[in-house]
Amino acid sequence: MKKISLIFYIGALLLASCENLVEVNDPTNQLGTAQVFEDVQTANAALAGLYADLRDQSVISGAGYYATSTLADSYADDLDCYNNDQNGAMDIYRNQQQETNTMIASIWNTAYKQVYYANSIIHGAENSTALSAADKNRLKGEALLVRSLLYFYLQQLFGDIPYTASLDYEYNRSLSKTGSAMLLEQLELDLKEAVSLLEDNYRDAERIYPNRKVAELVLSRVYLTEHKYLQAEQLAKGIMQSPLYQFQPDLNEVFHNTGSHILWQLSPQNSGDATIEASFYYFSDAAPNAYTLTPALVSSFADDDLRKQAWMAKVSFNGSSWYRPYKYKNLSGTNTNEYSVVFRLEEVNFILAEALSKQNRLNDALPYLNATRERAGLSALTSLSAEGFTNELLAEKRREFFSEFGHRFFDLKRLGRLDELKTLKTNWAGFKSLWPLPQNELLLNTNLSPQTPGY
Repeated sequence: MKKISLIFYIGALLLASCENLVEVNDPTNQLGTAQVFEDVQTANAALAGLYADLRDQSVISGAGYYATSTLADSYADDLDCYNNDQNGAMDIYRNQQQETNTMIASIWNTAYKQVYYANSIIHGAENSTALSAADKNRLKGEALLVRSLLYFYLQQLFGDIPYTASLDYEYNRSLSKTGSAMLLEQLELDLKEAVSLLEDNYRDAERIYPNRKVAELVLSRVYLTEHKYLQAEQLAKGIMQSPLYQFQPDLNEVFHNTGSHILWQLSPQNSGDATIEASFYYFSDAAPNAYTLTPALVSSFADDDLRKQAWMAKVSFNGSSWYRPYKYKNLSGTNTNEYSVVFRLEEVNFILAEALSKQNRLNDALPYLNATRERAGLSALTSLSAEGFTNELLAEKRREFFSEFGHRFFDLKRLGRLDELKTLKTNWAGFKSLWPLPQNELLLNTNLSPQTPGY
């Protein structure tokens, strides 16, 4: 991790409500960390800059060649890759990644840059003498949540990783890895603190900034990963019972930005811009040159599943046909009602379904599994064995969350089903449940050794 100071140009930051960028002359408005936290507006702008960075390229970007959403779905069995020009994309798709893969290095480096950015905001808020206690709590809570989410994705992809809350360059440059179990325990503590600092009420009506319930959702994800099912259940039920959220009964409204089923979403940079998902996956009247939905995914939908009609688009060219994700439909210049949804209430349903089923409360779990099925026009499931429930959970969650944030890969991993990829992925091997640490990081910091087994 390189030393990064929290300095930014106000004119280069996306402000909270997607207003036009402020016109300023640079470099006169370059601010140092201490100055940023002398005023709530500049502190908010620093946090908005972090959210813009997350939207444009991060482990929670909605799509792209350097986004976990795309890479993890192609690494599993939901996306086929057709781009040989992007260095590393095809190797990840073919499960042939090595420690020199540039996309894996980019994910690592970008995430740790954003961790450092979040640490700078936490440090600045804690040490500010000008901000109110409420503003300090909010800034720190949101930055803690973002940092925890970044660490969680890194742990899921790489296993044992360095954890730091420090801004000290000499300390950070020689960090050793933290074991996965210990890291998850630390994330529990960090997310509990974020929960205590944040409020339920959103600070923007469009829900483009996370609230306490988003922190609780991420914490419930951590609990599922640790097999702490009762704790995951309790948090998920608290979210479901909140008056802030209601299940969206209309399939065609799920990705519109005004829904009360949305917990957190990221707005495009400018008014009218397409979401990154709409623009990245789009192709028409031509052969694909990026990613398409796999035939295995498409065939997993019943013909009468409304999601097959509403959320994927068929493209035919020269006698061949493919399907592309079509959850987001508005291209640039036409987008008035779509933001990139990071968390929605449907995920809470699945967390509850899994947590309850793992406590052998299958009848209690069924309604949460059936909610998205019935909205899609499918009949409700009635009686399932424990194994059958897990099978249906994986299948239904795949149909609901394809091309969203790598859910498929992480679900198979958490539930011990990754070896099912062998039937479709000829290069799959058990050790590939983790990606290799980037070679350059190992060369810069020998304390990160040894390399992940198998690489």
